[in-house]
Amino acid sequence: MYMHRCLELARIGAGSVAPNPMVGAVLVYENRIIGEGYHRQYGGPHAEVNCIDSVKGEDLSLIPLATLYVSLEPCTHFGKTPPCSDLIIRNKIPKVVVGCRDPFPEVDGKGIEKLRRAGVQVIYGVLEQDCLDLNRRFFTFVTARRPYIILKWAQTADGFIAGDGKDRLLISNDYTNRLVHQWRSEEAAILVGTDTALQDDPSLNNRLWTGNSPVRMVIDRNLRLPASLQLFDQQQKTIVINTVKAEEKKNLSYHKIPAAADTVEAVLSIAFQENLQSILVEGGAGLLQSFIDKGLWDEARIITNPLLTITKGLLSPALKEYLPTKTEKIGTDTLSIYTSIQHPASSNN
Repeated sequence: MYMHRCLELARIGAGSVAPNPMVGAVLVYENRIIGEGYHRQYGGPHAEVNCIDSVKGEDLSLIPLATLYVSLEPCTHFGKTPPCSDLIIRNKIPKVVVGCRDPFPEVDGKGIEKLRRAGVQVIYGVLEQDCLDLNRRFFTFVTARRPYIILKWAQTADGFIAGDGKDRLLISNDYTNRLVHQWRSEEAAILVGTDTALQDDPSLNNRLWTGNSPVRMVIDRNLRLPASLQLFDQQQKTIVINTVKAEEKKNLSYHKIPAAADTVEAVLSIAFQENLQSILVEGGAGLLQSFIDKGLWDEARIITNPLLTITKGLLSPALKEYLPTKTEKIGTDTLSIYTSIQHPASSNN
């Protein structure tokens, strides 16, 4: 029950804590929560700190008698903040219940070991799979050394992602459109190809939701895109992957890659260098298919309008080696979520 609460708290930090993991913590004395907290902002106090700081004055004397529940192993190193394991020991908390280990090399079992050496009773692996799933972006980034890849597209009932004309085909409804903007607020970066940028002139922000807009990434190998596109308005950081030049401007970064470089591999490498833990790939169909064909994707979110058929146009990408995860109705649309069977965290779970 208390670990479920840790997970609820941790999720509040979605979109605000990356590249750190989402973490929630609850302090319990005799079946009463006396403190709780979560990691709110990258660079800010960790969940354990906020949890202990939330304890009211009349309950401070209970801290050395309480049990701390935390969804991720407490850290042992100095990063943006001091080690949480030291904080736990300093506050003489006698028992800590941990959801899952932290694979980050500076932690990776060291937090649990340090607490136990200090005489703290540590229980490990409570709701472990849920805790692993919560931070699948972080774990993928650390273990596979690449960002977590989410493929997203909308399709007609007969499986088309676009019409055969130049006019943009509006497939999804207002509810799923807003949901997509929520997704943007939760991911570190968003990626489109040259043709999508030219045809749709997207802004790729999350204007229909709250929170941060993602870093925009666009593939423009030969720098064909005009400067008048919304992608180049410098309102948010934008990375242009090309074979022509390397250049830095205000909020605009040109990353030059070799002419023979594989596009997908280049995207993953640049994102890793930029510390971008996750990428929402929004199109087009060819770019999405290239991630699928190389097996370099983790999750696919497909919005289908069952009321729209067009009989001809641009076919939707074809998923390979996947597991169905979730299907739900959103107004008139259907959202289907799939997981790649090659997702690196699968072998760690």
